[in-house]
Amino acid sequence: MLQKFDERNRDLIVNVGGRLSHRDEAGVSPFDSVVQGGDAVWEGLRLTNGRIFALEEHLARLRRSAHALGFASVPTDESVIAEIRRTLAANSMVTGVHIRLTLTRGVKATSGMDPRLNVSGPTLIVLAEFKDPVYDRSGIRLITSSVRRHAPDSLDPKIHHNNLLTSILAKIEANVAGADDAVMLDNRGFIAETNATHLFMVFPGDVHDPSGSPGRAPFGDVTLATPTTVACPEGITRATVLRLAAAAGIPSAEGDYTLPQLYNASEAFVTGTMGGLAPVVSVDGRSIGDGSIGPVTKQLTELYANLTATTGTQVA
Repeated sequence: MLQKFDERNRDLIVNVGGRLSHRDEAGVSPFDSVVQGGDAVWEGLRLTNGRIFALEEHLARLRRSAHALGFASVPTDESVIAEIRRTLAANSMVTGVHIRLTLTRGVKATSGMDPRLNVSGPTLIVLAEFKDPVYDRSGIRLITSSVRRHAPDSLDPKIHHNNLLTSILAKIEANVAGADDAVMLDNRGFIAETNATHLFMVFPGDVHDPSGSPGRAPFGDVTLATPTTVACPEGITRATVLRLAAAAGIPSAEGDYTLPQLYNASEAFVTGTMGGLAPVVSVDGRSIGDGSIGPVTKQLTELYANLTATTGTQVA
């Protein structure tokens, strides 16, 4: 992991509920729902050359998540974008920036989990930092976590919520093992994602196809495979990669995959807004392919970088 303190962020201006404050002076009420019970939703955005890629998609997911949690109100996209612009301008930010949007249910009259205690509408927090992609571009190493992703009937991952303890526990296991991140399985034992990113695998054409039928895969020379979103969020970077693959003529499939299939993939990579695309060189001590970035990963990484550098909503 390449995350570390960036000196450019020492005097950040943070936006909490529309109030711009120095990072050391910004505050969230102890009665806010995010403090009381992690009752909030969030999005990660990336600013490149004054534009935020897929901003509309991110805000739509934020709105869906808040609606699913029964928030009494949600700020309009226009008002959220206005606060993002204010925050970026206050920090003189134009590129190389990661933005964390958090929308809480709001402040309560007294402590407690009951949403009827909320006396003020949602709190919008805009945290923008100078932050380059956080993964080593030469490749990352993964281990498998003992912590499972929630099933949809427990805490549906379609809600992009702030309850990240399972991810944190998995990350602790990765840290202890000396790995970069951890693969997380669903409650059935199939791969869901990692503690922070979605996972893609490249299978050669002569392996079992994703449906489990033996023989040559009916997708050409290779298949780009990724787990379903049964036990992980509907990632925006994930969806973008699938679209880029289709446009490049790379067949793809979504399905249930096991760890041995991942171990035997010819390539693997992870995707996410904070890290972009990053190759996976080993999982649980097994080398993936030849242990270096593969041609499919390289091609999609370049396509994604070009797309995010040239498209998006102008905000700075």
